[in-house]
Amino acid sequence: MTEKYLSRARGLSDLKAHLVLVTKYRKKVFTDEMLVRLADILKELLSKWDCEVIEFNGETDHIHLLFRYTPQTDLPKFINNLKSVTSRYLRKEFAEHLSQYYWKDVFWSGSYFIASCGGVTVETLKKYVESQSRPE
Repeated sequence: MTEKYLSRARGLSDLKAHLVLVTKYRKKVFTDEMLVRLADILKELLSKWDCEVIEFNGETDHIHLLFRYTPQTDLPKFINNLKSVTSRYLRKEFAEHLSQYYWKDVFWSGSYFIASCGGVTVETLKKYVESQSRPE
């Protein structure tokens, strides 16, 4: 990451999220080669959405993506696009491997997990807000 805060339109932001995507039927389909390729696809795709990959990794049946986004990012639309694009690339580039697991054009489970995250805990922020000098 190059900057601490993103400056867009009239605001400064520092929004990060942790996204977990699971393969359809929790099939153990990922190889290291697929994860390396997926990392490249994600970097390119996120830049088109004005987002940034902070960290990425995965296991045989799911991935974890920590990313930075702007307040203008429509997260459900972004995640749907991310799943569609990555599925299309992976099914095309690893068709022979994936045909052992899937007979239809599927890849990701319909669900996902996402959680916002930041540089401090909620408890720290709560204490900061509580400590403000409120006028009497």
